[in-house]
Amino acid sequence: MDTKKVAVIVGSLRKESFNRKVANEFIRLAPKSLELEIVEIKDLPFFSEDIENDPPQVWIDFKTKIAAADAILFVSPEYNRTIPGVLKNAMEIGARPPKQNSWKGKPGAVATVSPGLIGGLGANQTIREAAVSLNIPMMQQPEAYIGQIKDKLLEDGVTVNEKTEKFLKDFLEVFEKWVMQITK
Repeated sequence: MDTKKVAVIVGSLRKESFNRKVANEFIRLAPKSLELEIVEIKDLPFFSEDIENDPPQVWIDFKTKIAAADAILFVSPEYNRTIPGVLKNAMEIGARPPKQNSWKGKPGAVATVSPGLIGGLGANQTIREAAVSLNIPMMQQPEAYIGQIKDKLLEDGVTVNEKTEKFLKDFLEVFEKWVMQITK
């Protein structure tokens, strides 16, 4: 089975981000057929059509990494019932100019992570909605709303407990099948 490269987009910039911790757990737990790597969005300047025709190198590098990936995994918090601005910005940059959409046709999935009860439901749904316009075929099930994350991390504050690890592994197993189905 071919190894597929998965660009992991973390929607939180915070150094001790729960989303980054979960993204790193996805990387640790990924099946051998999926090579997950975080593609950073923190240094992307705000999207503007004024600089789209002569983009900064950081935009070019970002679009190149997305284009080189076989699949996309979004791991994001929810801000005010929607997605973080930095994530929306990265989505715009990757999609522009329209005939150079780096996301196009890449299978995707989303996991939202929150210290709250509902686990980022609003962000999860918003990412799915945006993915439609980016032409990212999104995995429908299982949905991943990881709420009360503080209770799901072990004492090290980094790795997840056994039950959450099983959930992440099961999610990755279905994602692996989704990626292989779409990229064959």
